[in-house]
Amino acid sequence: MPDTAAPSVLFVCVHNAGRSQMAAAFLTHLAGDRVQVRSAGSAPADTVNPAVVEAMAEAGIDIAAEVPKVLTTEAVQVSDVVITMGCGDTCPVFPGKRYLDWQLPDPAGQGVEAVRPIRDEIEQRIRDLVEEITPAN
Repeated sequence: MPDTAAPSVLFVCVHNAGRSQMAAAFLTHLAGDRVQVRSAGSAPADTVNPAVVEAMAEAGIDIAAEVPKVLTTEAVQVSDVVITMGCGDTCPVFPGKRYLDWQLPDPAGQGVEAVRPIRDEIEQRIRDLVEEITPAN
């Protein structure tokens, strides 16, 4: 067993129906098994935003089967990096974790035209994150 486990990243937004779903999907797509990926919401919606599903499909990533998940203390505790996107003060904070707050527009209630630039910004941030947290092969 290697002595360095894959880093774990948790993406958190309010509804876990847009930004955090896109970020988790991009990280899974780009990093594969080099990173453990989770996403959650402080007040999860019933379904992922259909405009987000469409925008991600345009990028070649299918998230149609994803379901918003509730943020748990355990999810934060087992993550190395916690990236919030408008989760506010409801996100628990633990010593030793790296916290980033990505200020991104909320795609809730927006059409796919409005979601595309948010998707593209998230993809670029994820590409930068992958470079930073994964060892070079």
